[in-house]
Amino acid sequence: MDYSENKPIWPGSSSFSSGKTPFGFFDADPSFQTEADSFAKFAANHVGYPIMDVELIDINFYTAFEAAVIEYSNQVNQINIVNNLVNTLGIKTGSDFFSSQGLTGAVVGNSMGYITKLAKAYGTEADSGGNVKWYSASIDVQDGKQTYSIREAVSASLGIEVTNNNGIEIKRVLHNTPPAIIRYFDPFVGTGLGSQQMLDAFDFGGFSPSVNFMMMPIHMDLFRIQTIEFNDRIRKSHFSFDIHGDDIRIYPVPGTQGTMSTPFYDKVWFEFIFEEDKTNDGVLFGNSALLNDVISDASNIPYTYQKYNNINDMGRSWIYRYGAALIKETLGYVRNKYSNVPIPGGEVTLNGSDLVSQGQSEKDALITQLREFLDKLTKEQMLTRQGTEATQQMEILAKVPLKIYIG
Repeated sequence: MDYSENKPIWPGSSSFSSGKTPFGFFDADPSFQTEADSFAKFAANHVGYPIMDVELIDINFYTAFEAAVIEYSNQVNQINIVNNLVNTLGIKTGSDFFSSQGLTGAVVGNSMGYITKLAKAYGTEADSGGNVKWYSASIDVQDGKQTYSIREAVSASLGIEVTNNNGIEIKRVLHNTPPAIIRYFDPFVGTGLGSQQMLDAFDFGGFSPSVNFMMMPIHMDLFRIQTIEFNDRIRKSHFSFDIHGDDIRIYPVPGTQGTMSTPFYDKVWFEFIFEEDKTNDGVLFGNSALLNDVISDASNIPYTYQKYNNINDMGRSWIYRYGAALIKETLGYVRNKYSNVPIPGGEVTLNGSDLVSQGQSEKDALITQLREFLDKLTKEQMLTRQGTEATQQMEILAKVPLKIYIG
């Protein structure tokens, strides 16, 4: 439709049809179609029609009506995003879960998906899970040599070159003291426990194994193992290691103090992860190239404009008033173009500036009113209100007199 040529001002009635709004978001909605012309009359009457001419045409009214619905949807969706963003983080925006309306009109419940993904990232640090793959490599130990290159060990074991851009993080070095149990006398034959004389006193010494007739508390075995381990830790150079940059130093010196000489003790294994994998896992939900555009923030959570047909009377009342304020502002801009109109014997001063000021003030007041109302509907505020109500209810119930029981 061409509006480039001069058009007569709005005659007092109009007929809405699809395509008369700039975006056409609601043109197919029957309720929007029905109320568009009613809104035009409502807004025109607010600026003086029919006593005064309104220097606008039908599309100005339809544009203001559409803009008011868009603004209302925007304000409502801001609160929806605040309430539901955490519960939708990581969901694919292109998922079949979403209809053409996205999340608009849907009730979003609590989800553990975000918390689970967050826990997996923590699991990588705590060695209790996570998504980062662990690798194993070994160091070829030589008698008398303590210091070895980690990079060379990874390259020799896996054929992977470790660079500054592809560094590794050691998670575990499998270099431990030989288990104490291998130096523990066999408790099932009584050897070394100093209890053989007791068994002989009970005439159990002739049985094999005689220890079957003796019940010892389990803590006796634990104390004996602990004694062996404390001896190794205090009196010997304990099995340990230091990592400085690319080098790992092994204690004690290989080939001494129970480490056994090569070739029996020829490797020390260690487990590691690549720092790049860890960094990528820190981006909890990956990137759009891998996960087809997931919900990551307020900018891509799929809330669309509200269906006008589903907006209740309270919302429509706000839309009518906001649209009328837009019309008042638009008319003010039109009249400001010719603020003084000559007439026979003088001139008429139009009220364009007043209309612009009034329209802007009314819009600001309506936005403030709607925001204050919607802010009360956040989950945080509703939980606070429910807690207050529950406390007040308990105080009321506490004042109810109790029945006196007479037996």
